[in-house]
Amino acid sequence: MVDLSVKLHQLNFKNPVTAASGTFGFGEEMQAFVDVNQLGGIFVKGLTLENREGNDYPRMAETPSGMLNAVGLQNKGIEYFIDHIYPHIKDLDTHIIANVNGSTIEDYIAVTEKLNELDKVPAIELNISCPNVKQGGMLFGTSCPSAIAVTEAVRKAYDKTLIVKLSPNVTDIAEMALAVESVGADSVSLINTLVGMAINAETRKPVLSTVTGGLSGPAIKPVALRMVWQVYKAVKIPIVGIGGIMNATDAIEFFLAGASVIQVGTANFLDPAITLKIIDGIQEYMTRHKVASISDLIGKLELS
Repeated sequence: MVDLSVKLHQLNFKNPVTAASGTFGFGEEMQAFVDVNQLGGIFVKGLTLENREGNDYPRMAETPSGMLNAVGLQNKGIEYFIDHIYPHIKDLDTHIIANVNGSTIEDYIAVTEKLNELDKVPAIELNISCPNVKQGGMLFGTSCPSAIAVTEAVRKAYDKTLIVKLSPNVTDIAEMALAVESVGADSVSLINTLVGMAINAETRKPVLSTVTGGLSGPAIKPVALRMVWQVYKAVKIPIVGIGGIMNATDAIEFFLAGASVIQVGTANFLDPAITLKIIDGIQEYMTRHKVASISDLIGKLELS
């Protein structure tokens, strides 16, 4: 038997496989396809203070080896989540981690304070890196002073595990990770989507209503791996790895680069049960290579 458990700050995960925010709903929608209780955790769909309708359609498009999305954080707001969604998912036997978004620091604080009162939400993922909204999000995630400001403010309002989601659309990802670590982030998750676009050559118009959107899927995996590795060398806090993880081999690569936990995103759209297959695949790899624990893989990339 191999030990799939892993610790992320104060959270003990039964295994390191989680579902990425925005690709798995709030968990209950996926119950018909997968036993979500077997997952290490679920990063739920992004939450904001008020109801958001999101961007105009079309807001998703397939690309070679990936997809573009410009959904724009559509959700019914934090109060709706607390009243209508949380009661249905709070007793799931997996970590429910809330993805927090805002247009202002005050918005972030308001959402965080409400989540701080929910016993069955042991952590938040502070999203300072969404490339699909016209204000907020990327504004906070692309400069160290603004990333520090929002992280520090939320840290003061939140006493559970704080994970900060970083943008890849920066010059130095390690500098950003160090910045949020310095003001109290317990972990960082990376990467969020890369900014991309698609054009319809026949109509000569952009495919997305917003022109640009967030690129995810296998196309971004090499970038994500490189950034996880760079951040692992720079910070002392644990890393949640994201970006083009489609199978167990991809997950293993992220562990070797330095991730303690991984998120599966775009792959859920192709196979709703892919997360469980990845768990099985990790276990098979560890058995085959005689690896006793996930911790024996984390950051074990051999350079010579």
